[in-house]
Amino acid sequence: MKEFLKKIVKSFPIDFTKNQIYDRQTRQVIAKVCRHDSNCIDVGCHKGEVMDIIFRCAPDGKHFGFEPIPSMYESLKKKYHGTNCEIINLALSEQKGTTSFNYVISNPAYSGMKERKYEKSDEVIEKIDVKTDRMDNVIPITLPISLIKIDVEGAEYQVLKGATGILEKQRPVIIFEHGLGASDFYGTTPAMIFDLFDEFGYKISTMKSWLGSGGSFSKAEFEDQFNRQVDYYFIAFP
Repeated sequence: MKEFLKKIVKSFPIDFTKNQIYDRQTRQVIAKVCRHDSNCIDVGCHKGEVMDIIFRCAPDGKHFGFEPIPSMYESLKKKYHGTNCEIINLALSEQKGTTSFNYVISNPAYSGMKERKYEKSDEVIEKIDVKTDRMDNVIPITLPISLIKIDVEGAEYQVLKGATGILEKQRPVIIFEHGLGASDFYGTTPAMIFDLFDEFGYKISTMKSWLGSGGSFSKAEFEDQFNRQVDYYFIAFP
């Protein structure tokens, strides 16, 4: 019933929630960035909602979806079997190894390496071990990458630290989540995110601004967005 209601709400032309606004903007960004043969990466692939959009916009590209939860990984493998999308059972991070992972059974989208603040206090959590690796170790550094989406419930800094080679060489546009109540549980501050992107000549903005008038945040403005919880989905671009 819950999934059915979500589909009904999505069918309306009006966005009722901030997440719906971000979903629409994500679709618009992907359509603007991608050519038919663009290569893309979806970190935190979940059920493949964003990967489906990528496929529609770049049907001839080579795509990679990363999903650490075993059951969701298996579902994605079946869903994209025989396509030009490779599903990889890893939690991307800044180093290769194994780590404990909080699988939120009652709400899988909240799953992550750190147990964080959830909207409901009675979420059902199972501790599992997952493999980690750097994106730079998995994706061929010579492969052009047009776009990366990162939605990893607070671990975006660790993902980016493991992808500096791709940032430097391929210069993809990056859609990423960064919000209070998730990123801070990893010890990540907006200043750390800003400085990492700045090191590689990237600017940060909201998707709305990037799609419209343009412009980008100063470090202080980006910190204010985070601290006042104005927005939690952003775009980074060279």
